Amino acid sequence: MQDFTTELAVLASQSLLRTRRVVDGPQGPLLQVEGRDELSFCSNDYLGLANHPAIVGAATTALQRYGMGASASPLISGHSAAHETLEAGLAAFVGMPAALVFGNGYMANLGVAGALVGSGDTVIVDRLAHASLIDGARLSGASLKVFPHNDVQRLEQVLARCKSGRKLVVTDAVFSMDGDLAPLAELAAVCARHEAWLLVDDAHGLGVLGPQGRGSLALAGVSGPHVLCMGTLGKAAGVAGAFVAGAAGVVAWIMQRARTYMFSTAHPPALAAATSASLTLIAREDWRRERLQELSAQLRTGLAGLPWTLLPSSTAIQPLIVGENAAARALAAALRAQGIWVPAICPPTVPKGTARLRISLSALHSGDDVARLVDALTALASGAQA
Repeated sequence: MQDFTTELAVLASQSLLRTRRVVDGPQGPLLQVEGRDELSFCSNDYLGLANHPAIVGAATTALQRYGMGASASPLISGHSAAHETLEAGLAAFVGMPAALVFGNGYMANLGVAGALVGSGDTVIVDRLAHASLIDGARLSGASLKVFPHNDVQRLEQVLARCKSGRKLVVTDAVFSMDGDLAPLAELAAVCARHEAWLLVDDAHGLGVLGPQGRGSLALAGVSGPHVLCMGTLGKAAGVAGAFVAGAAGVVAWIMQRARTYMFSTAHPPALAAATSASLTLIAREDWRRERLQELSAQLRTGLAGLPWTLLPSSTAIQPLIVGENAAARALAAALRAQGIWVPAICPPTVPKGTARLRISLSALHSGDDVARLVDALTALASGAQA
């Protein structure tokens, strides 16, 4: 029987072997990693809420009321009062009639695509869309088409030629490896003209963008019965889970047909209660988003002129393109030797030749934290050029 030793060795030789590191203690700008403190620029806890006492307190109170596990599918006995409250709160938060909570974002994207389209239909995906969107499109059984990244004109051409039954366009709102934004207003207009659904994955925009952090669709002023929003709750919200929001009839249909919802145990009620507390904080505390913008400006100014390319991004995600896999991993290792953790991202997550450091900012980072990273990268660039 094949044990994959050779294949693993090949990955290692290409600087593509992924590893895990053991983190102890709560999330925050400073992590305890395998026995020592490291300054972290690798977390998606953009607003710094993962360890907020109000959220922890809400979860603790809910544990006393509901216990730990939901113990059943939401369509059996797993849907609690905490889930019902959260779904109403999420729908109101993103300005849509209804919402449905899933265990995580991957499950949500797989389930929604399979519920909306199938054989005889078409899914049209942005070339840089998240793996869960691509996998959802493939598993749906619909015909899969890809349009160039953020190319609205090409999308319109594809839709104009499409003669299938239902049409579903899927895209990230904030692209997780580049930090750029989808042209959502233009995409929504094209979809409306061609009677296509638009599914927007706002995993990295929810909480960070838009008025009161209500997300990328709110920032773009996009709404309509043909628009669906998927948001994750383990990034800026600081908890876990995901949801899809949209027109009430569409969400009701997804609940009836999304296999990843129907055949999965509901996520714990305590997490639902914690997320409801998080939504209150997100809407109320604008300073967290303002802080992210200040830190982003500081970082971009500090890294200007270095030999690596910092992609344009107005979000908490700041990608520094290094190029080759080994060079990106070596740069990440050099930072780690100084107690700074910035992950190297390599293919297949990003295109070949674009390995990068993915710098993630948090509202809890200080100016000194960012200055420390800038100084370290500047020194490493000087050493590489010497």
